[in-house]
Amino acid sequence: MRNSNSTGCIEIDTCPKEGQKIRIAGKGLDGLTFRQARPGELVTLTGGGGEFRGRILSINPREAWVLVFESLVPPTESATKIILLQALPDKERMELIIQKATELGVYSIVPFESKRSITLQERERKQPKAHRWQSIAIKAAQQSRRGRVPLIEPYCDFSEALGYAEGSDLKAILWERGHKNPLRDVLRSQGNYGKVALMVGPEGGFAPEEVRRAQEKGFIPITLGRRILRTETAAILLVGIVQYELGDLGRYDSAR
Repeated sequence: MRNSNSTGCIEIDTCPKEGQKIRIAGKGLDGLTFRQARPGELVTLTGGGGEFRGRILSINPREAWVLVFESLVPPTESATKIILLQALPDKERMELIIQKATELGVYSIVPFESKRSITLQERERKQPKAHRWQSIAIKAAQQSRRGRVPLIEPYCDFSEALGYAEGSDLKAILWERGHKNPLRDVLRSQGNYGKVALMVGPEGGFAPEEVRRAQEKGFIPITLGRRILRTETAAILLVGIVQYELGDLGRYDSAR
C-alpha cells in the first residue's frame, strides 16, 4: 500500500478577509502545484477554521498570490472521510466513477484487481488512460469547489485494497447476497462514523472467497436492494447514500 504526500489541499495560515491578497507557500503551494493551477483560476482555500474562494493572481515555484473574494459557510469538505475501493471496470466507467465520486465528496479512491474484473494491463492495451485518473479528480474537485482533491491511489491487488481500509469506523463490501445487512440498517445501527471504507466489485460481482476474506478483515456485506446495478451506478449511488446519511449531502449547516 502506498500513499502520496500531496492531497491537493490548499492550506493557509490566516483567516483572510474578502478583498485581501494573500501569499501562499509551503503546503498550500504544494496543493496548488498538485492541482496544476494557473493564474486566473478560482480556488478554494482552507485555514483559520474556515474555507474561502479566491482567484490566483500569480504563481511560481516559490510562492503564489491569491485574491480572496468570498467566505464559504459551511465548509465544502465533509466531516466523514469516505474511501472508495473500486474493482477496475472496463471502458470509460472508471473515469465516470472518479468524476462523480469526487463531486460527491469522497476522500480517496483505490482501484484494484478482483477475481472477476478486467486487469489494468488488459485495459491499457486498448488505450492507455490510467495516467489521466488524477487529472479527472482535479478537474472534478475544481468544478465542485472542493477544498481538497481526493487522491487516486495506485492500482493494486485485492489484499492491498483491503489494507487501505485499516482504521475505518465502518467497512462495507457491496454484495448481491448481502440481503441480511441492508445499507440503511447498517448506517443507522450506531452513531457517527468518522471514516468509512466502501468496497465495490466489477460487473460480475465478487467471488465468495473474496467476500470471506473481506469479512475476516472486518467488512460487512451489504446490499442496495433487489436490483442488480452496473458497477458505476452502484459506486456513485453508494457514496451518495453514505454522504446523505453520515456526511454533508443534503445539509447546509455544519451541524452533525
